[in-house]
Amino acid sequence: MADEVGNIEIQMSHREGNIELSGHKKLKRKVQSYSAKAVSAVLAGTMVLGGTGAAFAETTSTGTPAAAVTPQSAATAAGIFSDVKTAFWAEKHIYKLASQGIVVGNNGLFRPGDSVTQQEAVLMALRFMKLQGNVNTSTDVVLPADFIVTNYYKPYVVLAFQQGLLDKTVEMAADNLKTSWGERKASREWVAELLVRSLGKSASAAAAAGEPTGFADDSKVSANKRGYINTAVDLGLANGLDGNRFDPQGAVTRAQLATFFSRAEAHNTLDYDNTFKGTVSSLKDGKLTLFSNGSTTDFTLNANTAYFTSTSETRISLNEIQPYTKVTVIGATYNAAYVELTDPTQHLDQAEGTFAKLSTGIIWVDSANGYDQYAYDAATTFHDVNGAVIQPSSITAGSKISLLRETYSGAHRVVKVQVTSGVVNKTATGTIQSVDTASKSITFKNADGTTESFKWEDGTSLFSSQNSILLPAELKTGAAVSYTIKDNVIRTVEVTSGVERTVKGFIYELTDTTIVYQKTDGSREVKLLATTPAIVIPNASSPVIGDLIADKTAGDNVQLTLNSSDQVTKIEVISRQIEQYTAATVVDYNSKTQFLTFTDNNGKAHVIKLDEKTKLAYGGLITTSLTTMGAKLVENRKIDVTSINERAMSVELSTKYTGTLTSINATTRTIVIKLSNGQLLTMAYPLSVDMFGKNSAAITDVALNVPVTAVLSTNQDIISVLRVTSASQLEIATVNANTNKMTVKWAGGSSELYLAAVPLTNEAGQKISLSEVKAGEYVNVSFEGSTPLSLQSVKQYSGQISAVDAAAKTLTVKDYSGVSQNFTASAGVRITRDGVTTTDLSGLTTADRVLARKDASGVIIISVFSQLARTFSRYETATNEVMTKRATLNENYKFVLAPNAYIHQGDTTLPVQSLKENDNIIMYFNNDKIVEIVKQ
Repeated sequence: MADEVGNIEIQMSHREGNIELSGHKKLKRKVQSYSAKAVSAVLAGTMVLGGTGAAFAETTSTGTPAAAVTPQSAATAAGIFSDVKTAFWAEKHIYKLASQGIVVGNNGLFRPGDSVTQQEAVLMALRFMKLQGNVNTSTDVVLPADFIVTNYYKPYVVLAFQQGLLDKTVEMAADNLKTSWGERKASREWVAELLVRSLGKSASAAAAAGEPTGFADDSKVSANKRGYINTAVDLGLANGLDGNRFDPQGAVTRAQLATFFSRAEAHNTLDYDNTFKGTVSSLKDGKLTLFSNGSTTDFTLNANTAYFTSTSETRISLNEIQPYTKVTVIGATYNAAYVELTDPTQHLDQAEGTFAKLSTGIIWVDSANGYDQYAYDAATTFHDVNGAVIQPSSITAGSKISLLRETYSGAHRVVKVQVTSGVVNKTATGTIQSVDTASKSITFKNADGTTESFKWEDGTSLFSSQNSILLPAELKTGAAVSYTIKDNVIRTVEVTSGVERTVKGFIYELTDTTIVYQKTDGSREVKLLATTPAIVIPNASSPVIGDLIADKTAGDNVQLTLNSSDQVTKIEVISRQIEQYTAATVVDYNSKTQFLTFTDNNGKAHVIKLDEKTKLAYGGLITTSLTTMGAKLVENRKIDVTSINERAMSVELSTKYTGTLTSINATTRTIVIKLSNGQLLTMAYPLSVDMFGKNSAAITDVALNVPVTAVLSTNQDIISVLRVTSASQLEIATVNANTNKMTVKWAGGSSELYLAAVPLTNEAGQKISLSEVKAGEYVNVSFEGSTPLSLQSVKQYSGQISAVDAAAKTLTVKDYSGVSQNFTASAGVRITRDGVTTTDLSGLTTADRVLARKDASGVIIISVFSQLARTFSRYETATNEVMTKRATLNENYKFVLAPNAYIHQGDTTLPVQSLKENDNIIMYFNNDKIVEIVKQ
């Protein structure tokens, strides 16, 4: 058998099962063709050569090209390419075609920046046109010896010749066969010719062959391609690049080619097996219902479903797709992998009228000519004037309504009935979105996301939470509520669960489990305390519940925070009516009358009475015995006193003073400490000073205006030790979680910290264990003297400077996971590069790789990674070392690869095993280990 197609002859031996392609004979076997007109329509929209673009086929681990993967198996590829990040310019087109099985990846990678070979481009075009099934892959194809095509692609290349997509004379010319034809990178001018031929415009190309292209690099255009480029430009299919260049020999990438074919779908009429077009008839509960050709199909949506519009390259959210709009859905077995919004207009019309009555399946609407009837079904939703979903039966006669009807199915079905004015009577649940006490209105957010606002009336509207009556101002945003509306007015609002709320009053009584507070209206309420309620007292360090003052007339004025179970989780003192005296001096204590006379720090005398409720303490011990405490209240003893009028709330023997060091007088050898209550206390130099990072510290080593704790001697006359409060950022040297010990390094050396009772948190304030921090990391530690009080791990960001503005004192570091972190250097910056430290952001560029963190004072600490440009030799798996080629014998050529090192070419992540000998690479180092390799 012999048919003439394109002056190529295929000889088939049925006995041997071989197909031979000869360049000197005519075609003997005609393969089923695809119409030239359809080919033109498909590829006309495929290539816009001046833009960015798309994707192709791989070799699988079995040795079979990934092009052989069936569309059904390839359809799962959408969303799983680890090297196609969100917001990547070709993301939309890659995932769209992957969902259709037109492009595939390998081992979770797409390699969007890799160049496409000519044989791959041919296969992709045939697959896109649904012609790949027209080849006979069960027989061998023999092409001319010097026309080299990989065996797998041979039948597809033959089919392309038969379809007129390839010109035998041009492609098999001697000058074109010096290298493997199939594995040659597809150039832009070659793709231009393929495009113009597919359009049947070869005659136009021939007529334009003698004209210059008008591009700056016209001299680089091959003579036999100039006409094709001119024609492509004339047809608006090809654009230039920056600098008015065409870059005729430039390679087309996988990302570019995928984009071309994706856009081409708007120009063809082919139907893909897993691609569905229609109108969204329903969108809820994780499902999208699509109406098309008179029937509906349900698609399941999940976290991996990608959403785009036909007019943008940027992802959108599911919320931006509305019911009754037109979409294209791609996905096998009715699981949507890709959804594209093609027409955002909701296909609805609207009718209005006065509601008359409701009968089974019929809405009766009063009109000038009687009653109009509108059919409704179970899918029709009914809404009140605020948009909240209601039952149809709750609509009252005479209400004005609006009916929305769909216009896409021909049935003109009512999909929504909205009450535009009328009386609202209902009970509903939702959350409080806002409370406006001025206008006496509350806005509720219902479960479907709609909001509605109603007013309350004083004296008739009731607000409650469990068994407590609330004021409207005590309702909190986000609280879950049940509410009743009657005649458009709020009648009841009951808080059912959810968010915290606050109440105010003064502490009337206080126990270990309950608190009684009295409100401004004189009423009292009792609340249970949560397990460990937070206590906040102004100017008090680490207060406990025992520091609160309860009194039937003068207790602390507090704000209580209540959880959803109405338990007190926080008690914050707003004001207190007590007097506080620190470092007061005992004048006399009368054990019979229990009157204590003392002088304050200014020498003023005071008299108070102790009783069984007075908190008594000495030497850190609490006693309830007035006799025991009275024996210690001797003349000149120092005491700390709190009192209400003449009643003593607490009396403690002074053991230490906490405040701020405000003055050091070397002449009188005295210091002044400002206490938390503002009192100034003058005392002699301490016997010793305890501060972290300074052995044998003296008082002159302590800076002014720093927090200190003065621990008194037994007889209270001198400071035995002054402990300096400080915070430092330290590098971890060793960690021993078993012994609760950590060794840290600082400028003066190293110290061992015992952390058994020290709270440990991460940068977000979440509790962590000692085993979660590692040597080489940094921690912020707060100290009282040399004793650690708390430890917080410091997050470090390793990656590339993606933006820097020295004037605005800002920079952005994009870490190796692709997440960007913004820094503001308002507190200062220290940049270390090659051992030299600077404090100016202008020394950084977007080419720098860095390790960035903030120190304890907020200063940004940046270490710039060193780099080396080398030629790759090999990778040693056993030692995890990268070997490079040496320019001299003394040059270091072995480099250790850090765990999780980022290896890439452009935006494409690479395994280290993909690097080949003689590849040019740039290595970036942190602590002498490679953290990044860039393949050139």
